[in-house]
Parts: sequence; structure tokens; C-alpha cells
Amino acid sequence: MSVATAFDLTLDAVTQHYRGASTAAVDGVTLEIGAGELVALLGPSGCGKTTLLRIIAGFVQQTSGRVIVGGRPVDELPPHRREIGVVFQNYALFPHMSALDNVAYGLDARGVDKSSQQRKAREMLELVQMSHLAARLPREMSGGQQQRIALARALAVGPRILLLDEPFGALDKSLRLDMQIEVKRLQRLAGITCIMVTHDQEEALSMADRVAVINKGRLEQFAPPNDIYDLPQTLFVNQFVGTANQLTARLLATGADCRVALAGGPAWPVRAIGAPGALNAGDSVTVCVRPEHLRLVDRSTTTEGLPGTIELSLPLGPQIVHEVRLTDGSGLKVFESRSHGAGLHAPGHEVFLQLAEGAALNAYPSPQPEPSP
Repeated sequence: MSVATAFDLTLDAVTQHYRGASTAAVDGVTLEIGAGELVALLGPSGCGKTTLLRIIAGFVQQTSGRVIVGGRPVDELPPHRREIGVVFQNYALFPHMSALDNVAYGLDARGVDKSSQQRKAREMLELVQMSHLAARLPREMSGGQQQRIALARALAVGPRILLLDEPFGALDKSLRLDMQIEVKRLQRLAGITCIMVTHDQEEALSMADRVAVINKGRLEQFAPPNDIYDLPQTLFVNQFVGTANQLTARLLATGADCRVALAGGPAWPVRAIGAPGALNAGDSVTVCVRPEHLRLVDRSTTTEGLPGTIELSLPLGPQIVHEVRLTDGSGLKVFESRSHGAGLHAPGHEVFLQLAEGAALNAYPSPQPEPSP
């Protein structure tokens, strides 16, 4: 049912419009997506995620580049001939139609005979476990039920690719997780290639086979979730995905013994990120460290680490988040498990920050200041 796809797109937001509103610019984004993959387009609002989705669907025409599905360019084809299903954020169900008729609509538009429409629509309702709601109108269904109907309608026409535009944005948090699991189940069951737009990092990292992080219309990184989180290739990805503390440091050495010297603190091992030769010993760098990669040690027990004072402690479920103020006035977040030291560290305590065992930090060229206007 699914086929490998590839995208090579450039969009000029000044000349392209969608339903009267200017689109976000997309600049030279190239994606190659394999058959049966679920890919998440992740980025801040206005970065171009939905623009890419609309280009793929055929709702927006790119100024250059190609959309290739299964080795065949589809740029000249209208949306209904691209064999692409779309589930919109608001589900876009017809309010006057029953669930069954909504699912059958795309088949009817393609000239499928009535009996085949009904049979296929009922199969799709059964697939999404909504057969018992076949006669209901959208207003008589919950948000999660409407989403399942929208999925059934998109799958009924046998698309080669399924596009999901912020599919869980309108759902409560408790229902969102259930629907994420359900969509993943259906995507695997159908073996369909799926591209999902989201601004929710947890959603992208938990559901997708690969994540494309987009910033200001450009592709920052396209990789499996673990690489996006643990091996971010740019400072933006490290900042945007998850939580990261930033420290200014001086690069002591590169290569296998890559280390940085922190102001007023120890020398820590890091991974230097950037093009070959972009960083050299002596350079000023920005170091990113995840809160879970730091641990607190009372100053009475050691003299090693980065000195600081706990200013605030916030319990969040199974962990405590500490805000630690360093001697230079900057603050760092540190995650501490309730099962390890809960209650030992509290606001006012003077501590040393040390790296947790196995922690690896990332160093990037320090951002250049913006030129004065």
C-alpha cells in the first residue's frame, strides 16, 4: 500500500498563498522517506511544517523543487489524484453526514458504486473500532471519536501516503496518549507511509521512526528520535528538543580527548559538533548539558565540581527539578530522582554540580552577535 517517497522543495512565501493567508517560507528542504515510515515534522510555530505538508498534498505549489511519490513526480497532479490522504487538525468532518457517510465520501467522489462504498466504509469503521457509531453525526461524537472517523475517511480511499496535521492538538492530555497509540497501531497495521506535523516534542520522539527538525524554513536535522535527543547536530536542535542548560566555555582539546574548561569550574569531556575544522582548541564554545546529566553533591563531601547554590526545588511526579544558581549569577536546571536523595537537597544548600556517569555533553561554535542596524 505504501511506497518510498522523496521531497526536494523550495517555497517563496511572498508569492504563494493558501486560503488567503501567506504561507511560511521553506528553503531547500530535502527529505527522502522510506515505505512504511512514520516521519514527524517538528519545529516552532511558523517554521514551515504545515507549508511542507500542504506542498506534498498539492494544496500549495512550490516555486521550485519536486514532490516524488514512488519514483514518479506528482507536482502537476491535483490533490485528489496524488493518492494522498489528509487528516486535518479540526478533522473537517461534514456536520450533516453520519459517520458512515463521512467515511464513504471520498469513495463517492471517485465514482465508486454505492454498494462498494458502503462495504469499504464499514470495513474502515471496524478498523478504527467505530462500527457502533456508524449512524451518528459529528456533533454527537467526542473529539477522539471524530478523530477516528477522520482517520477512517482518509484510509478508505487507499492512499499511498497519509498526512496528519497536528492530529492530537484538540484532544485532552489523557485522550491524546490513547490516540497516539491508536494511530501508531493503525499506521503499522496498514503499512502506510505517514508524515505528521507537530510542535509537541514528546509526541514526535515517541511516535516517529525519524524526526525532521525545521527552523525558519530550513531543515536542521533529520534522524531517528534517539539521535535527535542525544546527538543534536546544531545548537538549535539541542535547545529546542528537550531541556538543555547552556554554558559558555573554552575548548581545551579536540578529537578523542575533546574537553572544555568552564568558567569557575572543572574541565568536562564534550562532543564537539560542527563541520570538520569548525572548532579548534582555544575557541569559545556553547556547551549544552541536559538536566538529567548533572548530579548534586554536598560541598561538605567534596571539593570537585561546578559550585552553586540551590535556589528552588520543584517536585514533578517521580523527580525533583532544582534551580541551581552558579557563582557567576547564571542558573542551571538539575533533575533528581525522588528515589535518590529526595529531601537531601533543598533551597539554600551549597552544592557542587558533577557530571552523571556516562553523560556526554555537546559543544557548538558560540553564536555570533547580531549586527547592529
